[in-house]
Amino acid sequence: MIILRPIRIKDLDSLLDLASMTRFGLTSLPPDKEILKRRVQESLQGFSKMVEKPGGETYLFVLEDLDKKKVVGISGIVSKVGGFEPFYAYGIKTVVHESETLKIRKEIRVLKLVREHNGPCEIGSLFLHPDYRGKNSCGRLLSLGRFLFMADKQEFFDPVVIAEMRGVIDDNGRSPFWECVGRHFFDMDFPKADYLSMRDKRFIAELMPAYPIYLTLLPKKAQDVIDKVHDHTQPALNLLRSEGFEFSGMVDIFEAGPIVTCPLEKIRTVRESEIMPVNKIVTQRIDSDLFLISNTKSEFRACTAPLAIVPGLGIEVTRETASALKIKKGDAVRIASLRPGGLAPLAKRSTA
Repeated sequence: MIILRPIRIKDLDSLLDLASMTRFGLTSLPPDKEILKRRVQESLQGFSKMVEKPGGETYLFVLEDLDKKKVVGISGIVSKVGGFEPFYAYGIKTVVHESETLKIRKEIRVLKLVREHNGPCEIGSLFLHPDYRGKNSCGRLLSLGRFLFMADKQEFFDPVVIAEMRGVIDDNGRSPFWECVGRHFFDMDFPKADYLSMRDKRFIAELMPAYPIYLTLLPKKAQDVIDKVHDHTQPALNLLRSEGFEFSGMVDIFEAGPIVTCPLEKIRTVRESEIMPVNKIVTQRIDSDLFLISNTKSEFRACTAPLAIVPGLGIEVTRETASALKIKKGDAVRIASLRPGGLAPLAKRSTA
């Protein structure tokens, strides 16, 4: 059984192992034990708070294989970006150059630095162990399971959600966009700049060009990767698009990966999820598709599992599911379909 749960301090070594597999471009998960320990501690503080409004809290979740007692994935949420350290991005804008004399009008795209001090909620830090990709809906649980948590605690998060998608980077850590833009201002390679940005973002404000960058003046190899994602990131982008996320018009300042956005209340999993009581815990197999299920307890847990609705009474789950979520008969759970379509397709079955 695979579950999604909040990270614990004892997961630090497992997190370091996962971070060592990420290669380049996943800024929030550098293979640095000191930084990762700080992120875990920030997450523990975030989960321990009962906030009235978002203030930049971090929430990290791990995917755990209960049978193997092994952490195999991580995903996260920052309740609100900005604050002490601003959120940086490039906004893609269109400027018009026009000459009445020559009867020429040109619309030219530019990149303009965005500094956001009071920004939206951000989801990120998503990484799944290669052995679990395409297996038992692990990727969907890792990404969508956190939306069940957000649906239960909407007041904890800014009402607008963004995700920075990893841009085009080769196996040696070279980014075409960085080589043509960032290197000229920072005089370092992409992996080092990416790493330093996690430790301290002040150097960005100190060295980043303040004036717009005309895209037509960039080499074609840099233009071609603006708002494009890494091959390994395409499935994650496709999943977020199916949840209602759209391109925000902004890209990452280092490798120009796209930033996508969606209002929290309009995220498909949040919008379609429902709270239902557990009517019965059964020992026999339930014949239905897999669905997202989370408890509504302070110790959050989510999984994918079959379930059955008993009209007017609630849902039935298997003993294995109940054990994984630490729920009992009468407890409330939040459920959602794994794919767009809502709860209508749920297999309705009664054992009464």
